[in-house]
Amino acid sequence: MLNWIGSCSAAVVLMATTAISAGEIVFEKDVEYSNPDGQHLQLNIARPKDGDGLRPAVLCIHGGGFRAGKRERWDGLCQKLAADGYVAATVTYRLAPKYQFPAAIYDVKAAVRWLRTKAPIYQIDPERIGVVGDSAGGHLAQFLGVTGDLPDFEGIEELGDLPDNLESTAVTCVVNYYGPSDFTKSYGKSVDAAEVLPLWLGGDVTKERRKHILASPLYWVTPNAAPTLLIHGTEDKYVAFEQAEWIYDRMKAAEVDVEMLKLEGAGHGFKGADAEKAEAAMLAYFKKHLQVE
Repeated sequence: MLNWIGSCSAAVVLMATTAISAGEIVFEKDVEYSNPDGQHLQLNIARPKDGDGLRPAVLCIHGGGFRAGKRERWDGLCQKLAADGYVAATVTYRLAPKYQFPAAIYDVKAAVRWLRTKAPIYQIDPERIGVVGDSAGGHLAQFLGVTGDLPDFEGIEELGDLPDNLESTAVTCVVNYYGPSDFTKSYGKSVDAAEVLPLWLGGDVTKERRKHILASPLYWVTPNAAPTLLIHGTEDKYVAFEQAEWIYDRMKAAEVDVEMLKLEGAGHGFKGADAEKAEAAMLAYFKKHLQVE
């Protein structure tokens, strides 16, 4: 059965990757970026093999209803981005029900800090870090974009001794593939929200309404939010299309740079022409905001 907020089987592909010569990029797997609660969280990272100067980076976040999914599904995109001059990483984060909100948010913020900490090693420009995710990953990407360095969600108390001058967790831009924006309105409009959300939020909206609000990117939008591209299908049964409309309108009202790609008739997870349109829009957006030459 498909998992709400991020169920993408191997047959549902977000990007059409091209063949890349192993000599053109360096691809490292299983690199530890954080260790909360002894979990040894890892990422896979790709970068151009040659070239001088600083490069923009892209963090990729998988979906899976906050309870499933693997970072490896984004390996192909990371390699493609590396061939285009980016440093790109795909991350593992802690999953429900063992780890509930806001553990996953702490983890993706730790991944952004890690990219900045390792910037000299990987030739990353710390001022040009974008993020992309699908479904649950889209939500986490969007959350990064609207919370920046908000102390509430840094999660540093979990990590023990850290330097006083912590790296920023703000991102330059966001591409959000069908990620939810308001969990309080998910019930009854998603085929399995009632099954999935209580696992991550500790109860349904009648019991844990405040957590549903705190976990919803919609309620954290300010004029300081990162530029965002929303990509959503009108026939999504897992994350309703109106979820994208709500945060689009909120960002517009806050005068945030926001765009939307509306895919008529597309469901949760894109195939064929829809996948191609989404990928093209994503790559163009990163090129625009991360200024790849």
